[in-house]
Amino acid sequence: MNQAKSYFFCGIGGSGMLPLACILRGRGFDVAGSDRSLDQGRIAEKFEFLKARGIGLFPQDGSGLASADQILITSAAVEEMVPDVQAARRLGAEHLTRPQLLARLFNAAATGIAVGGTSGKSTVTGMIGWILKEAGLDPTVMNGAVMKNFVTPDAPFASALVGGSEVFVSEVDESDGSIALYQPRIAVLNNVTLDHKSLDELRALFLGFVGKAETAILNLDDEETRRLASQVPAETRVTFSLADESADYFGTALQEEPLAISFDVRVAKSGETAAVRLQVPGRHNAANALAAIAAARAAGVSLGTAANALGGFEGLRRRFEVVGTANGVSVIDDFGHNPDKIAATLDTLHAFPGRLLLMFQPHGYGPLKVMREELIDCFASRMGEQDVLIMPDPVYFGGTVERMVGSEDIIAGVRGRGRNAEHIADRSACGERLVALAQPGDRIVIMGARDDTLSLFAADVLRRLPA
Repeated sequence: MNQAKSYFFCGIGGSGMLPLACILRGRGFDVAGSDRSLDQGRIAEKFEFLKARGIGLFPQDGSGLASADQILITSAAVEEMVPDVQAARRLGAEHLTRPQLLARLFNAAATGIAVGGTSGKSTVTGMIGWILKEAGLDPTVMNGAVMKNFVTPDAPFASALVGGSEVFVSEVDESDGSIALYQPRIAVLNNVTLDHKSLDELRALFLGFVGKAETAILNLDDEETRRLASQVPAETRVTFSLADESADYFGTALQEEPLAISFDVRVAKSGETAAVRLQVPGRHNAANALAAIAAARAAGVSLGTAANALGGFEGLRRRFEVVGTANGVSVIDDFGHNPDKIAATLDTLHAFPGRLLLMFQPHGYGPLKVMREELIDCFASRMGEQDVLIMPDPVYFGGTVERMVGSEDIIAGVRGRGRNAEHIADRSACGERLVALAQPGDRIVIMGARDDTLSLFAADVLRRLPA
């Protein structure tokens, strides 16, 4: 990393871009950026947060790039015709993708802890980061979600933590194949399911990922991950499970509550045990906690310290976040956007009584094409007879896109399986329908990814409910 260079983030408000920009700025680099949302006047609070950190903001028209000494950073969503990209080409400025830059930072750390898998990455990353912080290891943490434990009045968008040690914790993404760039000392793999790539592609990527690590932490409760675990050398393999007592970290005696879960963890090698009580609900979060404990232990943290720290873990924004309750109706904001995440949310909610009114906004047309049958099956099998699913059209902020499969196709499939489902193209009209349907005892769940305005939408639905 050359301190004389400056970094320009095209799409700086993105969930993967903002924390990386904050880490660089926290390490003293000159950072600037642009964003479509800034140009469109959306989510002003986020951009004020960046400006307060000394990060310059420009229109996405190429004006922010003026020197060949700048390094342009883009996400996968940024296309070649974007003016910032064109400006960088004219100047001869270096161009890196977000994961290429993140991998440079991560691989330079002495203790790199990488968290992979289709679902649960952000939560496990947040849990590990909090444990290590509480244990005094002063980690740098790169997350794709806001970690509530690190939120302060001055840092409302705490999706990154800049530490002073050689410990770097990061979630890593398989959707664009960039997971292959990372060289972790400790690798965590939660699960392997369809999202953006075929299962054959995912198996190869994840096996390569865990195969490079000194310690590979694997979830025996996920069928695909269990198969991969059998191909990992015994001397590097560490397993966790809520069902298989032979796992290195076994969770037992689970007690679910509407907004919490408790369990005991047993370590096979030492025979140690510890009690854990989480402030976040669901069996999937108990599994996430086992993964985090195993990773923290591999980094030198004691079992008792890890278990105690998890009791103070407050969760992530937009991960089963209760926005509020009005007239006996609760509104929940949730990141669920693929079958695994949606299933975990629905299973957690159905552990307790009450009808579910679901609004699922797809995060693009491409994922709908890949996950069409899996999404239909997830909703049809996990929804109750009285539950209602409402879907607007997928989120779209510009660029080229193929629209072979739309929300109406998912709705048709769910209705064909005997569940209540409606396609309402306009999102604001979906909100009106949710409010009209809501009765005391219902839970309204707003689900979707890659659109920060969903949280504003959820808050608006709560405001519109009768008092």
